[in-house]
Amino acid sequence: MSRWSYYHNITIFICGLFLLEIVPHVFSFQADRSVALARHVQQRISSYSVVVVAATSGNGKGGDESDVRPGSNVDEYRNAPTAILSNFLQSSGGSTAVKTTIDPLADIDFNAPKQSPKLSLETLAAVLDYELYEKEWFVTGKINPIYFDDTFQFQDPDVKLTGVEEYARGVIKIFDQSTSRAQIISCVVNSTIPNTITVTWRLSGRVNIGPQGLPIKPYICYTDFTIDEESGLILFQEDRFDIPGWDILLSALFPFLIGKVTKEPAPEVEPRVVPMASIASKKETNDDIFGGIFRMLKL
Repeated sequence: MSRWSYYHNITIFICGLFLLEIVPHVFSFQADRSVALARHVQQRISSYSVVVVAATSGNGKGGDESDVRPGSNVDEYRNAPTAILSNFLQSSGGSTAVKTTIDPLADIDFNAPKQSPKLSLETLAAVLDYELYEKEWFVTGKINPIYFDDTFQFQDPDVKLTGVEEYARGVIKIFDQSTSRAQIISCVVNSTIPNTITVTWRLSGRVNIGPQGLPIKPYICYTDFTIDEESGLILFQEDRFDIPGWDILLSALFPFLIGKVTKEPAPEVEPRVVPMASIASKKETNDDIFGGIFRMLKL
């Protein structure tokens, strides 16, 4: 069997799997939208979480050995459809990605010293707003590890994984780097959840699934960062979406249904000017303190 035929059959299989999951809900949607949505939300497939997990969990079946990394494991699949699709995507995910021996994250030191001194929530929110706006690391993987605790975990309704490097390598592998965007709308301290910073952003582009990849209908994501009260580092990230999983998948497979059966794409994001917050290092802070004392003593 040729490589093209292999991927063609894979595409047919995954489309069939999606149809088995989605079609009953499309008809139910037309008959009774609220009932269909409530029923499906409980068993929805989060395509974003599936592709991140597929990228971070090498299984060694086909592909390059470099795709299999020690420690790149999902801690928990939280429903059966996600586990099935993740296993399938692991053997075919990234097929549209350009094969290269250059590590796209080589410039990132994942063992870099953590941010010190501890930042206030407001300052950390401003810093993350700037870094995310400039680097869009939700899709590029160009994360800054100094703000993350060593025990960092990512979770959404379907999966849980541990490790900031695993997360970063997952997103850069699965998202098409020439088209995918994570446009930051806001990054603020959450006024209702303690020790939490919430990022609102617009996801668009393509994911590297199947021979041609799959388009992402633009939609809004909400990322909650849980901050450790003692260290001021990010312990936990949880992503939420403004549309259900079936809408994401149906829009990718049948774009002509967008705006008819599925929701319209999220509107474009207005450009912002995001300044970098001033952060003093521990040495600079100490120098300022002692410098002030010396000035008072006229030394």
